[in-house]
Amino acid sequence: MNKKKSIKSLKEFFLITIGTAIVASAVFFFLIPSHLSIGSISGLAVVLANLIPLPVSMITMVLNLLLLVVGFIFIGKEFGGKTVYTSILMPCCLRVLEWAFPDTTSIMGDPFVDMVCYLFIVSIGLAILFNCNASSGGLDIVTKLLNKYLGMEMGTAMSLSGMAVALSAFFFYDLKTVILSILGTYLNGIVLDHFIFGFTVKKRVCIISQKETEIRQFILQNLHSGATIYESIGAFNMEPRREIITILDKNEYQKLMRFLEKTDTDAFVTIYNVNKIIYRPKVRG
Repeated sequence: MNKKKSIKSLKEFFLITIGTAIVASAVFFFLIPSHLSIGSISGLAVVLANLIPLPVSMITMVLNLLLLVVGFIFIGKEFGGKTVYTSILMPCCLRVLEWAFPDTTSIMGDPFVDMVCYLFIVSIGLAILFNCNASSGGLDIVTKLLNKYLGMEMGTAMSLSGMAVALSAFFFYDLKTVILSILGTYLNGIVLDHFIFGFTVKKRVCIISQKETEIRQFILQNLHSGATIYESIGAFNMEPRREIITILDKNEYQKLMRFLEKTDTDAFVTIYNVNKIIYRPKVRG
């Protein structure tokens, strides 16, 4: 069991490393050359490079280390080891790219196209990171602080801190760059929302069927999931019916839909998205 856990952890950190390297590449090849301060610590480092005579990688490292210290002091146990790893790895990847490509200019030659390419490549890196329950660090710490001490929702806190970074471009760049930074931050927020909630969203499936026994057994025995049965009465003919309600992840949901198509095409099914579940797992004796 310990060996399997170790292999799983190594695989996870390998994927986190790949994901972080992809995010760093997007920043280096598309964000920095176009001077876009899309809401992230790296975006803030691009702006601060106009004041501080250091490479963006070094400024990012200093900012991330400061935020890590603040996080450990004010967030504590909610602060994960993966965040520490990505916060340090990100500027290290940037430093390697600065060394390997010292005279990099805009690949696309157009800040707008650079922004689009950045968002596309970042989405790949974020998909890998969020699938490993990790993040790229940086502003995530600020977001958690705003959430914990000011009571802001995570999405609002993320948008606010990101927009503050984007607006900082106003002091050093032209209006076009500022607008692209704001637009990029907004679109980046949509990407983040997709990956933050996309991997955790579940489906609440409500089923009324004549094949209630078969469906219930499939949910319990094949999907190894739970279900609740409610007694209901049809308003048209006042006949009693039983409604099965279950909450499933995407994979389980697809299996259930395929089973229903084969078992009962006349079943009445309603489906809802569920973003969060709070429950105490049952202890099996």
